[in-house]
Amino acid sequence: MAFDVLLKKYWPAVVLTLLALVAFFQARGATQLLSSALSLDERALVAAPARTAPDPEEVERLRRMQEPKSAEPILARNPFDSVTGPLNAVPIEGLEPTKPDLSDPLAAPSCDGVRAAIISESTDPEWSMAALQGPGEPAPKLRRVGDDMGGKQVTFIGFNPRKNSPSVWLLSGSSLCQALLFAEQQPVPQPGAAAAQVTPDVQPPPSGGPTTVPAEIASKIQKISDSEFNVDRSAVDKILENQAELMRSARIVPEQKDGKVVGIRLFGIRPDTLLGTLGLQNGDRLEAINGFTMASPEKALEMYARLRTAGNLNVKLNRRGSPATIDYHIK
Repeated sequence: MAFDVLLKKYWPAVVLTLLALVAFFQARGATQLLSSALSLDERALVAAPARTAPDPEEVERLRRMQEPKSAEPILARNPFDSVTGPLNAVPIEGLEPTKPDLSDPLAAPSCDGVRAAIISESTDPEWSMAALQGPGEPAPKLRRVGDDMGGKQVTFIGFNPRKNSPSVWLLSGSSLCQALLFAEQQPVPQPGAAAAQVTPDVQPPPSGGPTTVPAEIASKIQKISDSEFNVDRSAVDKILENQAELMRSARIVPEQKDGKVVGIRLFGIRPDTLLGTLGLQNGDRLEAINGFTMASPEKALEMYARLRTAGNLNVKLNRRGSPATIDYHIK
């Protein structure tokens, strides 16, 4: 009973003591917990390696990744088209490509280094042809409108009334020139003789009209009959070398029937000219040579290319509405 009395008497003190003990142990545990946490942070700081400065390339790469994407590099380089060039090029105001002066093509200067060996003008531009020899070319080559010759383009084949000569106009950039078939030749002064004084505004009249075949060529063309001839090989070579003079009177006109070209009509042929000596007559319609029809310019050009090496020529004609054939044996 004494214990119960003492407990009741000192109960407040007992409760306070217990509360003090609880507070003490609670404070002690919190202190140890905080100390443990602080010690872990110190060890982590000691164990962690020293932090280095950021890599500049990595920083730049990250910066570029964050920038908005643009197609300007592709447009500026244009890797898909090497001809057009940059697609984002800004045109320069006030700069335009120089256009050729076509106000007076009849007065165009002569093309340097270009020789016209033969010019065949036709009412159909596709059938107009010219044998031109450019710088560095060993022999003339047949060309048509649109063909290239040493960086110049054949623009037109026709007749220059001011020069009284067939001519070929060639265009290079903004420069227009012409190759005359019957260009005027300056006289060569004889040794010891005084050069003739030529007044600039007084020029000899250009030559024209049909040209008779030279005797050295005519003598090598043997007529067997009206439809058969023997021709010496050397005569063929001379004819090809002097086509401009020998063919100056000849004119060709493509003839159509039912909308298709059936041959080329020959005009300007006289008996004493080259074609007349070869048995052709004025108004003949040339239809085929060695099986190559004259129905297209391409076939005519192909036949011309084979002419120098051909051994025989079989020419099919239409003469005054009737078919005719002429055979040439080249020896």
